[in-house]
Amino acid sequence: MVMEGQQQQQQQQQQLPKSRVAKVDSEESWYLFVTQANNQGCPVFVHFGASWCVPSLAMNSFFEELAMTYQDILFLVVDVDEVKGVASKMEVKAMPTFVLMRDGAVVDKIVGANPEEIRKRMDGFVRSFRRPNMVDYKHLQKQGMLYELVGAK
Repeated sequence: MVMEGQQQQQQQQQQLPKSRVAKVDSEESWYLFVTQANNQGCPVFVHFGASWCVPSLAMNSFFEELAMTYQDILFLVVDVDEVKGVASKMEVKAMPTFVLMRDGAVVDKIVGANPEEIRKRMDGFVRSFRRPNMVDYKHLQKQGMLYELVGAK
């Protein structure tokens, strides 16, 4: 029975889509992600939030959905309590804050949990800039840099 349970669990895991969201857990990983994206000419969309902030947590599944929709953009999650230096540098003062970057520069900043506004701005940005296969997600997955958002469904 134990073997059957393990086999069922493996089958379920194989059916679930892999996350396209990378968690930034240090300033070093922030610079690694941003540098790699810049070198590949890849835009970056960042969700700055906090584990204690209900609106930030509520946006996790929406952020995951965006990552599946816009697969040529690198999606990052930064917990402002874990990586304070990055949040400070990016002038994050409220949660959630979403930052769209291209070539290392901030292109757009959205404060608050408004999915319609975020999608509208993403659509506008993507129309102005589209390039296939920008992010090597398999490489990030092998490096253990992709994760499932807590509460994402």
